[in-house]
Amino acid sequence: MIKYCTIYITEKSYKAVAEGVLTMKTLGLYIGPAGWSYKDWEGIVYPAKKGKNFHHLRYISDYFTTVEINSSFYRPPNAGTTTKWISLVHDNPDFLFTYKLWQKFTHDTESRITDSDERLVKSGLDVINDSGRLGATLIQLPWSFKNTDENKNKLHSILEMFRDYHPVVEIRHGSWDTDAFYTFLREEKAGFVNIDQPVIGDSIKLSAVSTGQIGYLRLHGRNYQNWFNENADASFRYDYTYNREEMNELAQRIGELTRMVSKTFMIFNNHYKGQAIANALQAMFIMTKHRIEVPPTMLEHYGELSEIAANAGAGQIGLF
Repeated sequence: MIKYCTIYITEKSYKAVAEGVLTMKTLGLYIGPAGWSYKDWEGIVYPAKKGKNFHHLRYISDYFTTVEINSSFYRPPNAGTTTKWISLVHDNPDFLFTYKLWQKFTHDTESRITDSDERLVKSGLDVINDSGRLGATLIQLPWSFKNTDENKNKLHSILEMFRDYHPVVEIRHGSWDTDAFYTFLREEKAGFVNIDQPVIGDSIKLSAVSTGQIGYLRLHGRNYQNWFNENADASFRYDYTYNREEMNELAQRIGELTRMVSKTFMIFNNHYKGQAIANALQAMFIMTKHRIEVPPTMLEHYGELSEIAANAGAGQIGLF
């Protein structure tokens, strides 16, 4: 059987390790999925039979300390919606949201960004920020967004608008992988989003770069077959489960980031049929070396999680 890897020990966690109290909090690490509302999670992540007061977000906050808001990419949530989200995670004092910026700012090359667009986004975002529940604002740019003066100026304008909202920047084209760009982000007081994605041609590769106070690792999976297939359903692009060897590699990357900054986010976007949840739970176990609570339905569909589940009975713990 392949063993789990040894945890990457950081300077700030030496004392915690010695005292046997290594936790996500002592690591300054937040691990969770990208999004929480997927039809194919029903009966896998979430129970098939739900109680009257069941809510998907509340359920996620019972197991994780962060979730990336993805619906905001398609439509900015209003203040009423984000106020409800804040109330749903009330019982987890350590829970933080990351917020994906509306695609009109990042992907729309035809429309002009207006003051009303900015106000629309901030009306809901302010609620999260003012509550102390905002971990980062994700500015995700497409592969077609290449390193040109025009695009750099556009990015500067976006960062100017959201400087007070803990901005982090995800780029996908390798032309941005330069010291000059990382210096630019540091000057802009913006974080860099390290990503794992199928790599071909000029796609940016997996890294462990930090340019601000926030570390960010975003994991899309490595489904080469569907990632570049224009005819594939969008959800199938993220149909991928990281194996143990790959999780070992990712653990090293996240360990490097936690050593550089005080707060690090590890977000799994390989969401198809709850694979992001399975890998996120495994990552939490790797980093803390403690058994964790696993959603019961996940244990039924991902039997390997019984090795790390506190609610699956006692037994020998193997380390990734």
